[in-house]
Amino acid sequence: MAKPLEGVRVLDLSHVIAGPLASFYLAQLGAEVIKVEPPLAGEVLRSMKNGVDTDTPTGFSAINAGKQSLALDIRTRQGADLLRSLAASADVFIENFRPGVVARYGLDYASIKAVKPDIVYCSISGFGQQGAWSQRGAYDHVVQAMTGMMMMSGEGDDAPPLKVGFPVIDVAVGMLGALSIVSALHRRLREGAGQYIDASMVQASLALMYTNTCAYLSDGTPTRRVGNRGYTGSPAADTYRCADGWLAVAANTPDQFRKLTAAIGVESLCSDARALDLDAFNLPNGFVVPNDREYVVQQLRTAFSTRSAMQLEELLSQARVPAAKVRKLEEFLDEADATGCVNLPDHRFRQGGRELRTHGLGFAFEQDGGPTQAGAPALGESTRAVLKRVGLDDAAIAELERAGVLRTQADAVLPLIP
Repeated sequence: MAKPLEGVRVLDLSHVIAGPLASFYLAQLGAEVIKVEPPLAGEVLRSMKNGVDTDTPTGFSAINAGKQSLALDIRTRQGADLLRSLAASADVFIENFRPGVVARYGLDYASIKAVKPDIVYCSISGFGQQGAWSQRGAYDHVVQAMTGMMMMSGEGDDAPPLKVGFPVIDVAVGMLGALSIVSALHRRLREGAGQYIDASMVQASLALMYTNTCAYLSDGTPTRRVGNRGYTGSPAADTYRCADGWLAVAANTPDQFRKLTAAIGVESLCSDARALDLDAFNLPNGFVVPNDREYVVQQLRTAFSTRSAMQLEELLSQARVPAAKVRKLEEFLDEADATGCVNLPDHRFRQGGRELRTHGLGFAFEQDGGPTQAGAPALGESTRAVLKRVGLDDAAIAELERAGVLRTQADAVLPLIP
């Protein structure tokens, strides 16, 4: 069964997370992705080895599986010329250098469009291609700080800023980059026209905070730090300490609130005018509106503190009140493995004599052609095969390798473990 993007060729000059994640999605959906890396040591994630002697450590392999590696120095005239030659047969070109850098080597959109008029070209950066801040360097936590994400996390106005605990903006740029590329490919199929895409970490951050961003731009509504509380403002949409850990619960509607209070023995709150706006509470639709939030929260805290989070998770979930004991990532993954409580794709790649395991792309197709067959490539693994496509013979490749323009290794395809 064919995969959705089979027949699409991608030249990917990106590094670290955002760009490589975008091309990872394309590769896993069937595209041929040629990862272009510096020939001496490859891209920076190859160096995060944690003491293991490999150039495909887990962090690198996880977002570069299914790609080819072309070890080519784009800073040299020969390297840039070769890449433009390859671009003539490509459908997509991705780069995430600082704005203006690739133009020095004739690899900007205008130059690539000159050899491939319908190219889909995606530039990924911190602050976009235009504007006074476009030349600034950017890392995930810095953009979280700048765009207000850090000051939406945490509790109370006087608490220190708190970042999201993983590179959420980098991941979001990768996802949005892949979405924009696939959309542009669809348009090209329909109209025959290419596209230039300006994807940035700032845009991705604001997209993650979309409703809050719109509320401020449209109505001037300021953001609030709500800690671990839910979005609706219900006092029972929060995270409470229990006898065996913490429970996140989302009793947003009156019906859910009644079920929750019955489970923890504080049903009297449902008729307490001090606690709730009873007119709103007794409407057929709507959310729970507190009159005295602290009064309600204190009663809920006391009731939760003597009960089991695990038992309440089961009880409330059966009653259709969203609830979950707070877990570490590894606790959730172990539980999902042991019980099958969630149906997750289970992809296993052979990677340098070991196994690389993932849970897929975040969605599953009913007809998707199965997992991509290869793990991440060794540095320069595909250089020889890729350059032969543009007419270089072994002697020419060897001469360029001696000059330091490129690096080759024996080509190999590592099979997927069943």
